[in-house]
Order: sequence, then C-alpha cells, then structure tokens
Amino acid sequence: MPRKTSGEQVLSNARIVLADEVVHGSLRLRDGRIVEVASGATPVKGAEDLGGDYLLPGLIDLHTDHFEKHVLPRPGTRWDMVSAVMAHDAQMAAGGITTTFDCVCVGVSIKHPERREIFRPMIDAVREARDNDMLRADHIVHLRCEVTDEVVVELFDSVADHAAVGMMSLMDHAPGHRQYPDIRRFRERTMKNLKLSEAEADAHIERLLAAQEYTVPRNRRDLARRAKERGLALASHDDETPEHVAEAAELGITVSEFPTTLAAAKAARDNGMKIIMGAPNLMRGGSHSGNVSAAELAAEGLLDNLASDYVPASLVQAAFRLADPAHGLDLPQAVATVSAVPAATAGLDDRGRIEPGLKADLLRVALIGDQPFVKTVWRDAKRVM
Repeated sequence: MPRKTSGEQVLSNARIVLADEVVHGSLRLRDGRIVEVASGATPVKGAEDLGGDYLLPGLIDLHTDHFEKHVLPRPGTRWDMVSAVMAHDAQMAAGGITTTFDCVCVGVSIKHPERREIFRPMIDAVREARDNDMLRADHIVHLRCEVTDEVVVELFDSVADHAAVGMMSLMDHAPGHRQYPDIRRFRERTMKNLKLSEAEADAHIERLLAAQEYTVPRNRRDLARRAKERGLALASHDDETPEHVAEAAELGITVSEFPTTLAAAKAARDNGMKIIMGAPNLMRGGSHSGNVSAAELAAEGLLDNLASDYVPASLVQAAFRLADPAHGLDLPQAVATVSAVPAATAGLDDRGRIEPGLKADLLRVALIGDQPFVKTVWRDAKRVM
C-alpha cells in the first residue's frame, strides 16, 4: 500500500471480510469512500491498527420494529418523536447497523389504534433528525401496510412521497392464515391480551375475515401498483402457502418477508423472490410463534437476508452464528445476508460490500469466545461509535 496522503484514513491489521474471502490486510479511505483494499502488513505511518479484529461492511437492516418501542415505551405513554428516533438510532449503531429501514405501521389494529395518529409524526421525526445530522446510521422508512384496514391506501397516499420513505410491505394479520392459522388460539389470545369479551373478540374476528373477500385483494392490488410507480422495494409479509406467494408474484412483489412455512419459502425461491428472515429466529433456534426456523431455511439454501426485527444486536450475532458449519455458509456468505444482499434487495448500489468506490460504512468486530463484540462503527468513513 502506498504512502498515506492528507485527508486519508488507513485501517490496518484487520481480518477484512470481502465478498468471497477473508483477508488479513488494510483499507484506505478518502472522502467517505473506500479507495483501496490491500492484503498483508501495512507500514503506513499514522494507520489505525485494528489488532487483528474483523472488519465488516456496515450492516443493512431491512426490517426493524424497534423505533416504535421508543415512541410508545409504555401503554398509554408517548415519547417525543425525535428523542425516540435518536434513542433507537444509538442502539442500531451499537449493533453495527449503518443503514436501517425503520418500520412504521400504516393502518391500525384493535391492539394498536394509536398507530393512525403516530405514523406521520414518526416519519417526520426520521427526516428531521436525519436532516439535522442527529443520527449515527442512515435511516430509511419501511411502510408496513395493514391491508385489512379499509383506509390503508388513503393513509399510504398521505406519506408515499415523503423523502424518508424507501420500502414497503403488505401485512395481513387476520386469523385463519399466515401468522395466525388457528382461529381458536387467535380468539383466546385476543381475549386475554386485549381483555375483550367473547362477543367483542368474535366481532373483531368477523370484521377481519369479512375483509378477506373484497378489502384485502383491492388494497393489495392498489398498494402494489403504487409501490411499482415509485420504485419502492415491496415485500409480502408472512406468506404461508404457495398460493400466497403466487398472488404476491402476480402483483410484481419481489421480496418474501418472514415466510411462515418451508413450502412458502420454496415457492418464493421458485418465483425469484428474495427471502428475509428474522435474526432473533436464528439466535433463538426457532420462531417464537411456531413458524419455520431461519436455520432450516438456511440449510435448504432459502435464506437471503436477515433482519433484526425486534432485537438490534441480533444482526451481527446472527451473521457469526450463520457462519457455523452446521448452516453450510462461510463467513463472507453469512455476512452478505446482513450487508450485500439487503443492499441489493433494497436497490442500494453504493454500499453493502468492502470494495473500492463504495461507501466507507464499516464495523470493527472482536470475537470473544463465540460472542461478537462491536468495537467501532464508521459511516461514510466517520467514526460514529
């Protein structure tokens, strides 16, 4: 590696995770970009010695529900939106996530009627904090559209062209299929968690089931068309059957987000869709709700992306867990599921890999026992953690 010049940074003595190999070497950074990757020792004066730790591309998280947990930290309690997104951001960056798609729910459920009031302020807060350079990671909004809501298209239209929006997904949380195939269990859980009477729970279920005939197909069609018109990455959430996948493919949907069965994942692959699973699913050894495990899909070659879902730290942990021989992936392939593949899935061609010309979004990771420890995070070559 040649001599360091003014305005450059050199990170040396690192195990650099590239697209198809791990090399011991150094990186040269300039103007927020990666300029050069070099293997071997680096005698450059002023280089930052990473002590043999791993150097990974910044992680890209396509689905996190974590922002809302800061907006609504307790039932009936609403936090300042900008403060909430900053707190959320700190945890994402601490987990090595340099690009995060913050899920904002469009459309309400009986459990969360307040979402109709908070979704626009949440999106505005992301933009405000981003425009004022108050965030460590790059935040992009992922609109989770609840297709059982009769006015979800109208709600989507009110924010669709917001500068912060970059992805959307179609959700259907009605009982009888997808996430809730057992109507009886859904009814019992609804009564228990929401403290509803039998009559109230039955009325709620009846409304959701009635929406399946006209409201849901119409909303899915109209929202898919709007996503295509705006060039947004579009995901179908919780597909359970090959028929669900076929319906999604017919609408031009290219991403299968959290398929609940092996059959749905296989159908998604057959239709050329990118498959996203939750990193907590992998770390826990299975789905918390009894759906197909991320490990099983990985073993079948059906896992493209991992998302943090509800635990920000899970993404870097899952990348190293996935590199276990039992899953059939080496470290570069595992890291790609949280960097290069999510970048491609979302249409981001300027990040996700360590190679010259791309954004210098990076994280330094020490592996202590089997626990990855994020020591340092850079975004656009600036140290943010």
